[in-house]
Amino acid sequence: MSSFLTAREVSQRLRDAALGVLVLKVCEAPAETAMVMVDIEGWRLLLDFEGERLHHCEFARNADDHEGSLASWQRYGTDPVSLLSTWELAQIEGLLREYGQP
Repeated sequence: MSSFLTAREVSQRLRDAALGVLVLKVCEAPAETAMVMVDIEGWRLLLDFEGERLHHCEFARNADDHEGSLASWQRYGTDPVSLLSTWELAQIEGLLREYGQP
């Protein structure tokens, strides 16, 4: 794996959490912003979640310290959240709401 995480790699982590294969935990949710830090079994993702809607993934880092960011992904025309199916997106939004977000 390269040192740069692709949108597809990060979306697969979100997909696995949506399917219940991996556990998603909310780590940090500052009240003054819509950004929510989550951990999906060693991967840290900073998600833009506002008004009970998941907009995009701002940043991701895996357990090996490989990273990806919205700025890099948008150069290729997408971000990890846009690669999720409607059902997968709804599942992730439901998991975030369970943790009291926003």
